[in-house]
Amino acid sequence: MRGIILAGGSGTRLHPSTLSVSKQLLPVYDKPMVYYPLSTLMLAGVREVLIISNPEHLDAYRALLGEGSVWGMRFAYVSQSSPRGLADAFILGEDFIDNEPVALMLGDNILYGSGLVEKLRSAAEIKRGAVIFAYLVKDPERFGIVELDHEQKPVSLEEKPSQPKSNYAVPGVYFYDAKVVEYAKSLKPSKRGEIEITDLNRIYLAQKELEVKVLGRGVAWLDAGTPEALLQAANFIQAVQDRQGFKISCPEEIAYRMKFIDRQQLAHIKDECKNPDYKQYLDDLIVETTIE
Repeated sequence: MRGIILAGGSGTRLHPSTLSVSKQLLPVYDKPMVYYPLSTLMLAGVREVLIISNPEHLDAYRALLGEGSVWGMRFAYVSQSSPRGLADAFILGEDFIDNEPVALMLGDNILYGSGLVEKLRSAAEIKRGAVIFAYLVKDPERFGIVELDHEQKPVSLEEKPSQPKSNYAVPGVYFYDAKVVEYAKSLKPSKRGEIEITDLNRIYLAQKELEVKVLGRGVAWLDAGTPEALLQAANFIQAVQDRQGFKISCPEEIAYRMKFIDRQQLAHIKDECKNPDYKQYLDDLIVETTIE
């Protein structure tokens, strides 16, 4: 399973903060925003990730993430000169995908909660078809919506409908088989000039190859695309971390616990860390697992 993080766009809803920096490089409490979708892919078991962003921002992502080996990962980078829709990620990433299954994660989406990891890992095992998620919201007209039957199987998909048939929104994480590139290339632009992820999912739905996993009340889905949402996400991360003592979406910890890296590699990362609190957290992790 390969992974793609879509971190492009101009971040207009966050102007002027994003006039000179990519939205997904802004901090969400104590980490860059891109760490959160990256961690979601890592928890799913994905170790090869393509970062797609604007040409002027790619060097900043390279400076932040490097080529990935420090976390036992492999990172690649591709520029998107203009926003052509979410499904364009698969066309831009065709060489990287290389006829393998692939997961797409939107760079401003944050997922956290009970049972999430199991659902992600199950989705990452897909060999044929597609897997999307459903999340209950009170304002479905703002989102892409999936209608489910009594067995929680998908019936229809709509993009920001004025009269939604369902209150289940589709969060920004998607898993596909290798056919996704071919299907993405077949899409026609919508009225807003983009090839839509909803149209891509409709192809799988029409072929009865679309699976939907419902995320329950124990999972938080945050979209950090506005000043209010960014603040809410930061407050959520801060509150949970302070109460529990664990960091949310710490790539170093995930890489270690997933056995992408060993204790010696984690110790090296810890020694290179300049933030004393972050460094202490990694040190405590090494001590804890040494005792275990």
